[in-house]
Amino acid sequence: MKKSLFALAAIGAFAGAAQAQSSVTVYGILDVGFQGVTTRGPLSTTQANESKTNITRFSGEGSETTSRLGFRGTEDLGGGTRAFFTAEFQLNPTDATLSGNTGNGLFNRQTFVGIGQKGIGQGAVGTQYTPVHMAVGRTDPGQQNNMVGNVVYTTNASQGSGQTATSYTVRYNNSLTLQTDRFAGFQVNGIYVNNNSNANTSAEVGAASVVRTGPSVTTAATTNYSQTINSAWGLGVNYVLQKLNVDLAYQASKNTAFTNGAQSGAANPATPQATGINFPSNVLGTSLGMSQFYGGAVYDFGILKAYAQYINAKYTSNLNSDIYLQRSAQQIGVRGNVTKTIEGWASGGTGRYTSGALNSYTATTRSTANFTGYQVGANYWLSKRTNAYAIFGSTQVSSTSLNISEGASSYGVGIRHTF
Repeated sequence: MKKSLFALAAIGAFAGAAQAQSSVTVYGILDVGFQGVTTRGPLSTTQANESKTNITRFSGEGSETTSRLGFRGTEDLGGGTRAFFTAEFQLNPTDATLSGNTGNGLFNRQTFVGIGQKGIGQGAVGTQYTPVHMAVGRTDPGQQNNMVGNVVYTTNASQGSGQTATSYTVRYNNSLTLQTDRFAGFQVNGIYVNNNSNANTSAEVGAASVVRTGPSVTTAATTNYSQTINSAWGLGVNYVLQKLNVDLAYQASKNTAFTNGAQSGAANPATPQATGINFPSNVLGTSLGMSQFYGGAVYDFGILKAYAQYINAKYTSNLNSDIYLQRSAQQIGVRGNVTKTIEGWASGGTGRYTSGALNSYTATTRSTANFTGYQVGANYWLSKRTNAYAIFGSTQVSSTSLNISEGASSYGVGIRHTF
């Protein structure tokens, strides 16, 4: 009896120790405030005169940071090995659908499960951020806020003019990521996506399918074989030396569609010849390839941090490499504390669009546009977790052979709480 009680106590103690080695953290951000957005540009590609649109609203999308709710957990498996997970969802406190998602659900920002080994690195599978997005997060003076004016991390079109279409891919679904531990200041991360799909469709095709076999006549069915291949990969390198942080990242994705063995789909990226500057809404559009490169650095001088950034993105038709859309931009900025409770930042940059399109599918034409942007902002820290903020940003795009000049400005004031 005593042995049984001793064994039971030992098992209970072991279970308690194992449970103590695992943990789950609930975290999040709530950012609400007032926004004003002014856009300047044509309502259509055939409109000659510039129009202006003004929008003011109370918003829960978050001018400074997108609101979110997340769960993060880790378990010590022994021997320096750990299991971990993250499940993070977008929130919109002022929207009835919570995430502001038309699907009436939660928008998945990132969700993954992985295994890590101390001294080597880690790997994870799920919906995850791309190498470029993580690199920008470490080297962006505006810390990836949602106002216009940042020419590297641009917001969606609802916050400004067409030129603010997303400048790079933020996350990939169905992805495998690998990341090394830090060695001599270097850390390497990579991502891989492979999402193949195949389909066979059988259908009778009328007279052409009639096959005569002696006195009898049979109707044969033809088989249409379709295949869509979505693939993506990326690689990033982060280097830290005392007060210097340097990031380089590259990523590429490709969609290839086949019907009966022949590549099919639109020859052009979405609407490059219609506007000359706007990016495709889907970076994995039919028969479309994408490549994105980013380089950024930040140096901490103590009283402030100085930033330098460069990004280049190109979308190309698989069916004709002369049909493409390219966006490049460079930006500098500073960020620092004015007082113990007041923090400020500013950034400014320039860039260029170049589009290649077919004119009636017979001749190649080119259209270019230059753009500029700047942004200023400030935080007033009420505590370590709560701050009030004010942000203003502006962009301007030059006229092209296909479009008149357009631009946007936006401001946001609000309060942000992290937990």
